[in-house]
Amino acid sequence: MENFTTAPELNHTLGVWTDYSIQYKVISSLLLFAICALGIVGNVMVILVVLTTKHMRTPTNCYLVSLAVADLMVLTAACLPTITESILGSWVFGHYGCLFITYFQYLGINASSCSITAFTIERYIAICHPIKAQFLCTLSRAKKIILFVWAFTSLYCMMWFYLSDINELVYDNITIITCGYRVPRKYYLPIYFFDFGVFFVLPLLLSAVLYGLIARILFLNPLPSDPKDKKKNGHNNNTNNKRTSCKNSRHSSSTATSRRQVTKMLAVVVILFATLWMPYRTLVVVNSFLDRAYLDSWFLLFCRICIYLNSAINPVIYNAMSQKFRAAFRKICCCGRKGLDKPAAYSVAITYSAVKDSSMVEGTDHFTTELEELTVTDDLLPDQKMMFPDPCVYGKVNFSDA
Repeated sequence: MENFTTAPELNHTLGVWTDYSIQYKVISSLLLFAICALGIVGNVMVILVVLTTKHMRTPTNCYLVSLAVADLMVLTAACLPTITESILGSWVFGHYGCLFITYFQYLGINASSCSITAFTIERYIAICHPIKAQFLCTLSRAKKIILFVWAFTSLYCMMWFYLSDINELVYDNITIITCGYRVPRKYYLPIYFFDFGVFFVLPLLLSAVLYGLIARILFLNPLPSDPKDKKKNGHNNNTNNKRTSCKNSRHSSSTATSRRQVTKMLAVVVILFATLWMPYRTLVVVNSFLDRAYLDSWFLLFCRICIYLNSAINPVIYNAMSQKFRAAFRKICCCGRKGLDKPAAYSVAITYSAVKDSSMVEGTDHFTTELEELTVTDDLLPDQKMMFPDPCVYGKVNFSDA
């Protein structure tokens, strides 16, 4: 995260140091600690759910694990040191602490942006090109993409080991140690603008275009039923064809519902990423054109809270908008009851509407690209699983007697 501390001129005092007020210290430390604790617990639960639950290991969830790891890095490398600095008013982690904490801050920020871009592209291919998705959106390919994302961002952020250092700010009444820059702030502007364009503006523009195309498919063009089934049912009224038609109709409806649910959840993640990062990114751009940077402590606190909230809120979104994650979170909180690795017996697996018997398919890895599992839990249907009769079941008696 960009540090607004500038390298001071040697042998030049900065006046009288005024410490943060008690009100600022209490409010900032409590808010930051609450957000940090919520984010760490939530993101750890996301990682545990996907890694320990077999039916949760899908390409999309792999990208969400990458995003959770990046958010954890931001919370531990940025939020926790900010709490200490708010209370003490000085940097206490030393020279190497400054280097590594700055490095992991930028690594988490850039990796989270790349992870969001990756799952946006994966959603676009899955929804708009379902045939190609069976070969492009596989679990093994998702792992390779995530490995590349972290390798690229790790190498890119190495420069901060050479650009960061601790500084001594000499005041009339005290000397303050800060984690800042080796050289004046103006030399860092190309890096900041490059980060702003590549890791913020470009992902948001790409997401806007791709989610627009996805919305056109999901919300404007309903999923058609299988024309072959329609033809069969038009010329043959036997029991098996009617049962097949009913199952295909329910499968198509469930597929559309599941795709909309997953897409809405991921779109909310992208929108919150843009909204919560906007104040801080805007402040950095504005300060780049000012002779004297705007460094109001309360506004800086607001910007930082937005950033840390962005890293903490994603698990809350998953729990609120995904039945699958919600059920898995409950089981994690209940100390891992038996059956965590097995979806409910009456769950419906939703996969891409593509030809499954293609001779080009060489392995089962191509079929791990399921969008979502529409799991009906016991909490949703406590004692009334059979309240609504199944027209397919009731229809077979009459047709068989005819």
